[in-house]
Amino acid sequence: MELVLSLALTTALLLGSPGPAPLALAGVGASFGFRQGSGFLAGILGGLLVVIILVAAGLGTLFTAYPTIRMVCQFAAAGYLCFVAYRIAMAEGGIASQTGQPPAFKDGFILNLINPKAYAAFLAIFANNMLQIHSPLIDLLLTASICFLVAVTVDTLWMVAGAKLRPLFARPKQARKLRLGFALALVTSVLFAIAG
Repeated sequence: MELVLSLALTTALLLGSPGPAPLALAGVGASFGFRQGSGFLAGILGGLLVVIILVAAGLGTLFTAYPTIRMVCQFAAAGYLCFVAYRIAMAEGGIASQTGQPPAFKDGFILNLINPKAYAAFLAIFANNMLQIHSPLIDLLLTASICFLVAVTVDTLWMVAGAKLRPLFARPKQARKLRLGFALALVTSVLFAIAG
């Protein structure tokens, strides 16, 4: 039980710290609300599930053996995350009367699929916090399942936190400042992810 709690806490800390996905979720929640942003949240979680599978299947070894592939993926991720930040920043009107389209499932899926922080987090988790209870395959599946359940909770909380900010920024001028703040924070987190 102690190993499971340690794994859950480590996952929550790694995935819950401000980074591209949490900041994008908060920005979408604040700009469009939880209901309209739920497709984006589902995409974030779908992309994260693929990342978990890829890391568990040995993608980290590929990135270590071929650093150029990792660098290309990081720059592609940076470009796409900046595009998502742009969409958050350029939405029109006050938050209460949002007229732009919220980022969709595919936007969240792609964002997390190319999110360097997600890969780094799961490489660290699988290297240092892998459960060792049963056979290697069952341990891998249990570790991945717990990580995903924690991710669902943490990412949902980020979206809810953003959505709770909506009433504070109902007027267009305030809403614009909020969106620009989230977009700037997202771009900054992308720069830190690439630098790290």
